[in-house]
Amino acid sequence: MSITLHYQKTHFITSAPDIRHMPPDEGIEIAFAGRSNAGKSTSLNRLTNQKSLAKTSKTPGRTQLINVFEIEEGYRIIDLPGYGFAQVPLEMKLKWQAALGEYLQKRSSLKGLVVLMDIRHPMKDLDKQLIFWAIDCRLPVLVLLTKADKLKSGARKAALLKVREMSLTFGGDVSVELFSALKNIGTDKLKMKLDTWYAQESEAIIEQLEDEEAQNNDAEE
Repeated sequence: MSITLHYQKTHFITSAPDIRHMPPDEGIEIAFAGRSNAGKSTSLNRLTNQKSLAKTSKTPGRTQLINVFEIEEGYRIIDLPGYGFAQVPLEMKLKWQAALGEYLQKRSSLKGLVVLMDIRHPMKDLDKQLIFWAIDCRLPVLVLLTKADKLKSGARKAALLKVREMSLTFGGDVSVELFSALKNIGTDKLKMKLDTWYAQESEAIIEQLEDEEAQNNDAEE
């Protein structure tokens, strides 16, 4: 089964402090997460070809809520709070961490995680922790090395190879790609990965519904 979504149609649904304030736990969600200075909002805007879908700020860490976007009915993108950099009180950071952990562990419609890292500062401790967390939850992970335009071609390729080698140590479904919102590097590969994840989960949902229908028919007979 293949699927091609029109990411330019993505629109904002709601902001939630935790999963209890999110839309019903159905359909398919793919979440974006990263350190507060990784360029997550800019990357989402490039993906959707919109200038201000995700609000950018000169002060990293302003995204303090779980932001929910819908591409098409049943297909959502989740913008998770940035971590590890924001100049905010410890109490607020702990609330963010709790909301993030709860979302990853308890949200059944979550089917993939995109972790964004500045290519010049990849795989910090919190990044690794998040990936291990996702693997424990049996989620596939795409690492996007953002701001790839900041490095020359040779250094860019070397950084990509290094992080790909590091990703092998996680023992799960972890892939790594270059990305630059400014130079439009990696956007097509990101879309292809998202399309693949959405398609796989759509097929799984259809199969589950067919199995349930068959079981109901057998019970009626």
